[in-house]
Amino acid sequence: MSNSFQHGRPQLKRTISGSGFFCLAFGAMIGVGWITTLGSWLGNAGPLGAIAAFVAGGALMLSIGLCYAELTPMIPVTGGEVAYAYKSLGTRKAFLIGWFLAFGYLSVCAFEAVSIGIVLGYLFPVLDVIPLYQIHNFQVFLPHLVLAFLFTGFIGWINHRGVNVAMKVQIFLTALLLLCASLFIGAGIINGDISNLKPYLPTNGKSTMWAGFLQVFVMAPFWFVGFDTIPQAAEEHRSPELIKRLGLFIVIAIIGSTFFYVMIILAASLAVPWQDIVNPPSELDKKLPTAFAFRNALKSDLTTTLVLSTGLIGLLTSWNGFFIAGTRVLFSLGRGHILNPGFGKVHPKYGTPTKAILFGSIVTALGACMGKGALLAFVNVGSFCIAIAFLGVSISLLSLRRNEPQMHRPYKLPFGKTIAIIAALGSLFILVAMVVPKSPASLSFPLEWSILLILAISGVICWMFSRRVRNQVSEEERADLILMPHD
Repeated sequence: MSNSFQHGRPQLKRTISGSGFFCLAFGAMIGVGWITTLGSWLGNAGPLGAIAAFVAGGALMLSIGLCYAELTPMIPVTGGEVAYAYKSLGTRKAFLIGWFLAFGYLSVCAFEAVSIGIVLGYLFPVLDVIPLYQIHNFQVFLPHLVLAFLFTGFIGWINHRGVNVAMKVQIFLTALLLLCASLFIGAGIINGDISNLKPYLPTNGKSTMWAGFLQVFVMAPFWFVGFDTIPQAAEEHRSPELIKRLGLFIVIAIIGSTFFYVMIILAASLAVPWQDIVNPPSELDKKLPTAFAFRNALKSDLTTTLVLSTGLIGLLTSWNGFFIAGTRVLFSLGRGHILNPGFGKVHPKYGTPTKAILFGSIVTALGACMGKGALLAFVNVGSFCIAIAFLGVSISLLSLRRNEPQMHRPYKLPFGKTIAIIAALGSLFILVAMVVPKSPASLSFPLEWSILLILAISGVICWMFSRRVRNQVSEEERADLILMPHD
């Protein structure tokens, strides 16, 4: 019997090292959004408010990450949240959380697919030609779509060839990202002026301090999501000894990404007056405000190239990380016969979830067709979907603490119940803030609500049509398929 099929249970190859797990999480968390949306962060909250929102968001993510730190080594199987929810809440809740989480991850992939054309279009303006159509008054150009499709194919291909290939790419690119980012962040701080930070909060009357803070804070699940890529791939560890350290990698990745975002905001705001970042002189600079800030501060076009190259690297690390995570969620749902078991099939040679990878590639490519006009929609709807999963993880930990106190826990979180309640309340707050009418953070109509509604309806339809598939196995068999330890 092959390495991919033990006890009749499809299993993925074990090849991820400790450095691979860390780079998977950190690389996924640091994408390209800090280049394309810095202007909106500062415009909503000012430098102080934006920094406070990211610190608060990082603190909330840390409380959620600590829940993962207990659950991941406790149930170290592919699919993370799907397994936790199934063990504690049952099949229906596992599907609900897995469905929204998978599409939350794939919305990040779509975000990166759109961003690849924006970043390269800034470096090579010749790409901004052959307009096809508009969404939210933003043109979708043919070369941008071609780039999105090519890179989607590349990400899908390296993941099809094996997680070992994807991890080698991830480790190399994450190291390069840190090196490049340290150069321009350091230069911005050294050459900056503290007077550029004033006023510390917006004073134009368009946004109160609280509203601006909230608008940035509710995006925290989108900007910080990535640490939870580790639970998705936990079963693919190279060595059983790594299981005990998975929680540590999660915590370090959250702290590191919080520091990264704060330093980006601070360095850019020191480099030039932050109001100039919000309202740069040209339409071209509005596309990539971070590059504008560091270019003007250091008076060098090479700085723009460095910033954009770093963003391109971060885009690829984030895209690769979330693609791995999204396909693993689909794989777990398929392996457990909650969705079509085809998603749970493993390639006999490469040990990868081929059909889940193909499906993820198709969804990403379709999302890319929505263009720049859908970027903020991907952020907000993705944040909503991921916040649902975070709420589910918090509730799962509380449930397992209460109902399964005898389960082996390689790491037991101190004050676990309190931290899980904080994580649950924080996640619930974000969800409420995004659906309450007239909330400064509410989802916009019609685009964002339409995307969410389509996702919800398609989930209901998929659940109904998967009934026959679910009935093919008993709950005892499903528990073995989802929860059986890898070793």
